[in-house]
Amino acid sequence: MLIATCKLGLEALVAAELRKLSIEVVRVEDAHVSFSGGYEEMARALLWLRTAERVLLEVGSFKALTFDELFEGTKALPWKNFLARDAFIHVTGKSAKSALFSVSDCQSIVKKAIVENLKAAYKTQVLPETGNRVIVEVGLLRDTATLALDCCGAGLSRRGYRTYNVAAPIAETLGAAIVSLSRYRADMPLIDPMCGSGTLPIEAAMLAQNRAPGLSRDFAAEEWPFFDTKIMETAREEARDAVKDVKLDILGSDVDARSIDLCKKHAQKAGIHVNWAVKPLKELFAARAGGVIVCNPPYGERLMEKKEAEALYREMRSVFSRLERWSVNAITSHPEFERVYGLRADKRRKLSNGGKVCTLYQYFAR
Repeated sequence: MLIATCKLGLEALVAAELRKLSIEVVRVEDAHVSFSGGYEEMARALLWLRTAERVLLEVGSFKALTFDELFEGTKALPWKNFLARDAFIHVTGKSAKSALFSVSDCQSIVKKAIVENLKAAYKTQVLPETGNRVIVEVGLLRDTATLALDCCGAGLSRRGYRTYNVAAPIAETLGAAIVSLSRYRADMPLIDPMCGSGTLPIEAAMLAQNRAPGLSRDFAAEEWPFFDTKIMETAREEARDAVKDVKLDILGSDVDARSIDLCKKHAQKAGIHVNWAVKPLKELFAARAGGVIVCNPPYGERLMEKKEAEALYREMRSVFSRLERWSVNAITSHPEFERVYGLRADKRRKLSNGGKVCTLYQYFAR
């Protein structure tokens, strides 16, 4: 079994992406989607999932109400099938709604159990741990422990194109989710009027051109001794062949010229071409008849004082209300965004950005 983890609220998007890849979805649960398949499906998921955070290969799961149950359940799993004698084992963990809530203790117990298992399996008293690093995740949810190998290494949000950052950047996976939720299509204009480091326009372009988001990076699974790297090579070749050469009408703009300089570098590294501008909000929409607006405006917490952020929200409404056939998709943690903006959203979706509870406010085109 394979697992794609994601931010709360994005499970349906991740499941839809898997089905588009002709991968069978088994279960959709809070913050993760289980799917079936072999290493070919794993490789495609690593390359193509835009809105998932990680892909995990499940080793086993069992009930664990005590540390003894966690130790014995972990020790009983077939670790020799996945870990070489010299594997450098790094255990990560998380716990929710479980009796075993100390993640650090769970990590320590799991590591000890795996070591004991491998010592017996390899008939040795010493495991040198001088080989490739393998990340094992122990996840506890409602007293069920799931042990899995992390296929990614760096999370899937690390596309490889964003090497410079502005303050409070939006994660690539969340940016892709916002673009997907906006119902943007390649034949539509798209504008991000406060684009920061360029994540939203770049993710929109990658989606429109059918460019696999993981095409320019490596994955931890490629270092596994039992994984045939030819599978990943084939999946990459298929992904390169799938890129579409389509003309795009995408514009990223910001009042900060330094941000736009970074955007251009990121777009070049991503291998895509979109338009960039240093312009105030009110100058962006002349002679444009309909499209999609996506934006991650300041929240009034880190980037700007609350009054400045609220002034920007009112300016957004003043500019956007004069537009015809444009949808607006804005994410913010400001609890009174709709009141300040002056209009109730047609749809709201709870999301998380940088650990903050946010809402994506969507105003449909009219």
